[in-house]
Amino acid sequence: MRPLDGIKVVDFSRVLAGPMATQIMADQGAEVIKVERPGTGDESRTFEPSFEGGQSAYFCAFNRGKKSVAIDLRSEEGREIALDLVAQADVIVENFLPGGMEKLGLGYDAISARNPGVVYISNTGFGQTGPYKDRKGYDTVFQALSGVVDLTGHPDGPPAKVGVPFADMTSGLWIVIATMTGLVGRGKTGRGCHVDLAMMDVQVSLLSLPAMWWFAQGLQPTRTGTEHLGRVPSAAFECRDDQWIFISGSDQHWAAICEVLDLDAPDWMATNARRVERRDEVMSLLQNAIISCGRRDLAEALRAAGVPAGEVNTVPEILSDPHTQFRGMVGGFDDPDRGVTQCLATPGRFSGYDPVAFLAPPKLGADTDAVLQSLGVDEARLSELREKGVVE
Repeated sequence: MRPLDGIKVVDFSRVLAGPMATQIMADQGAEVIKVERPGTGDESRTFEPSFEGGQSAYFCAFNRGKKSVAIDLRSEEGREIALDLVAQADVIVENFLPGGMEKLGLGYDAISARNPGVVYISNTGFGQTGPYKDRKGYDTVFQALSGVVDLTGHPDGPPAKVGVPFADMTSGLWIVIATMTGLVGRGKTGRGCHVDLAMMDVQVSLLSLPAMWWFAQGLQPTRTGTEHLGRVPSAAFECRDDQWIFISGSDQHWAAICEVLDLDAPDWMATNARRVERRDEVMSLLQNAIISCGRRDLAEALRAAGVPAGEVNTVPEILSDPHTQFRGMVGGFDDPDRGVTQCLATPGRFSGYDPVAFLAPPKLGADTDAVLQSLGVDEARLSELREKGVVE
């Protein structure tokens, strides 16, 4: 048994944020039925990178453990099938532009009339209301508009995006939060709800600390590279052999940092306020001492002295790290085309429940017959729908 056993999710979302969220739900036991277009399916099925043989690794990263049904929602018969499907759902996730699901007859009002307990998540770029609601956008556009790009990069360089799909992935986490909140609320009231979740709102909500600099002091935060606006040291430092280490210390760590680096620092550097005030002097002193150090030895010495420090790892380094491996963060599923295929696990270990068993992402329409038969569609009707192109 897993925490979400018995929860049925119908997923109309595509690409990243929605699929990431519903994969998390699938990992925890929910039955996730992914509704896709016949012929092409979720467009991320064609995205790079891909495995040898052409299967999209991008798609695999966010769609394992789901069922796929291919239904033409543009047809009246396809919409009727979808309505029958969502009538049994606990959760619906969609990322059409505002009004898109309504045009298909699958908006919240239509579905909740049949299924008042449904938790219906509309994940759009800018929300269901407001002057930007009809705009289209991608992850990097939301990063730019929200100020995240302006805050990222070095002060003497151009703005930069975050190194992962930050807006998509944080929005995916908020889809999960909204879903679980809606289900808890349904447990109290017996009714579901419609959640208007805008990716742009998610990004703005993440500006909590930069916003407080503005609210409290009228200071407009901007790019600081790897440095922290309010604490010195908190930055990446170059070590010997072009390797890097990140050190983040407060006043209680300063003496230990000086001891490990054999620094004869002036007394005024003992307080963070003065170190922030004279940041350049402190950073120069530290960098001059660290540049001749080997990264591994320095990291171990700092940690032994109680200083928060960590190597700046590459992706291969952290994936092969013994702690990452011990925690089971690199898993695998048995793919029918390739055999065992590596994947990243969903974090969180729930005591008293079965561990996650990773399942391969579905082929397009792999579960159409089984799902429609569960709705009472017989073989003759299935053949008719397939011939018409309503399902695949």
